[in-house]
Amino acid sequence: MTKATLLKNALVINQGNCIEADLLIKGDKIDSIAGSISANNNYRVIDLQGKTLLPGMIDDQVHFREPGLTHKGTIASESRAAVAGGISSFMEMPNVDPSTTSIAALESKFELAKHNSFGNYSFYLGATEDNLDEIKALDPKSHCGLKVFMGASTGNLLVEDSEKLEAIFRECPSLIVTHCEDGKTIANNLQAYQEIGLKPSIVDHPKIRDTEACYRSSSLAVALAKKHQSQLHVLHISSEKELELFDSGPIDNKHITAEACVHHLWFSEEDYPRRGNLIKCNPAIKKASDRSALLNAVRNGTIDIIATDHAPHTWQEKQQPYLTAPAGLPLVQHALLSLLDHVNNGILSLFDVVEKTAHNPARRYQIDRRGFIKEGYFADLVAVDFENNTMACHDNNYYHCQWTPFQGHRFSSKISSTWVNGQQVFDGNKIISDPCAQRLAFNK
Repeated sequence: MTKATLLKNALVINQGNCIEADLLIKGDKIDSIAGSISANNNYRVIDLQGKTLLPGMIDDQVHFREPGLTHKGTIASESRAAVAGGISSFMEMPNVDPSTTSIAALESKFELAKHNSFGNYSFYLGATEDNLDEIKALDPKSHCGLKVFMGASTGNLLVEDSEKLEAIFRECPSLIVTHCEDGKTIANNLQAYQEIGLKPSIVDHPKIRDTEACYRSSSLAVALAKKHQSQLHVLHISSEKELELFDSGPIDNKHITAEACVHHLWFSEEDYPRRGNLIKCNPAIKKASDRSALLNAVRNGTIDIIATDHAPHTWQEKQQPYLTAPAGLPLVQHALLSLLDHVNNGILSLFDVVEKTAHNPARRYQIDRRGFIKEGYFADLVAVDFENNTMACHDNNYYHCQWTPFQGHRFSSKISSTWVNGQQVFDGNKIISDPCAQRLAFNK
């Protein structure tokens, strides 16, 4: 029989509280939390003196590029990087090859993850203009939601027809998550360059995929959700103007919520000359004033969730000319560390970070017994060492693509351990466990 694990002398951060406590894990769940728990021979004891214990991050937006694009990464490779970064659960997007646009394709991804994932997992169905019957077959208790690309996408994952959008927002039984950029606005902006004979470069990316393109699409999504009382979560808000579409305050009882990604909270357009295509993403990283507005929105509750939009494109792909280089950044191993730097710099509180990365994803998706450090909940945990630091380098990460947009930055903290379902999978230096993840379940 596997020994229970006793985590001694932890500083536990949970639901706006900070307490010194011991924590006992039995099986895959937290058995008890107390000021002091006596050890016995049936316990494996880990001393967390000086470490801070957080609920594992729940990343509701990743692209792990399996099964058709394995040269970019796999569920196995990218979930290793995720748990090394303190992410214990993830939800993956449908724009793989082939696209996940049927319930059968969706379930096949769950079967694949069952044998290969180091983090708990769920997968989105992708909306098209002709798969409404598949959308209506979504099970809110076992599927995390529906992804709708509104105006900018790849392959067949694009819904622009107004009647089809109306039907999706009216009929979808699950949470709708949206990528909001208006394709016509983007096309017109690009054409304006071509008409005057200018070839755009990466510094022009936020001018081509500009605030207006985001706002037009986001405002349409919000209007549709209000009309049909849909459950809507708008992903990767990148501009100050879009924030006026959302309410501030606690996430409870909101049916329209907003998300920011770690790279939009870290970089600005001032970083394009140095980082180039490595920080090309959609929606584009914009002005420093947009970044400041997003960080303020995290603090006041207008931004409800923080995620990564992790996309592990290869180094070679990123070296292509601006217009052909793919959009997206590998982020899961350094996402939480970047947020903890904001804490160290006095921009965010540790409670802000825990709420937006763990508590609120669990609340919004109604995830069963995850996202909090509570007795009876799954033991998805991350221990952080604020007395140590982490250098981000191309050659010291778990990403299949072996590069990071944070190259050369020394983060002010270190992930010292990650537990998934009660099993320590990362010890601060290496992965020490085989995959032990579970399929996420939802109380809907």
